[in-house]
Amino acid sequence: MEYYFSKVIQAKFADAIELTKKALATEGFGVISEIDMQGKLKEKLGVEYKKYTILGACNPAFAYKALQIEERIGTMLPCNVVVIDREDGTTEVAAVHPIASMMAVQNTGLQAIAKEVTDKLEKAINAI
Repeated sequence: MEYYFSKVIQAKFADAIELTKKALATEGFGVISEIDMQGKLKEKLGVEYKKYTILGACNPAFAYKALQIEERIGTMLPCNVVVIDREDGTTEVAAVHPIASMMAVQNTGLQAIAKEVTDKLEKAINAI
């Protein structure tokens, strides 16, 4: 099982970020963090890197359910979604695969939630 799923789209980078946020919102996810990796790498290391943004997506209802089952699950929240400029006129949107990431947690109570979150994230990515 891959640790992510992704889709390459014909869109400018900034447009892809907005399309991704809208698709996530449709599935009940809010973006609670946004990290400009290109800017951070330039600032902290002085290196050049392509446009690459990490969106921290959270569905509050599922986060709450997961926290009730596994208090330390917050170490794995929010769900990260990356938007990557392929520098060829396309942009890739990739999301963490919740089922794969939950395999690291020894709590079978999280399996059903991970499946539901996976379905919603996949639906959002496919809708872009």
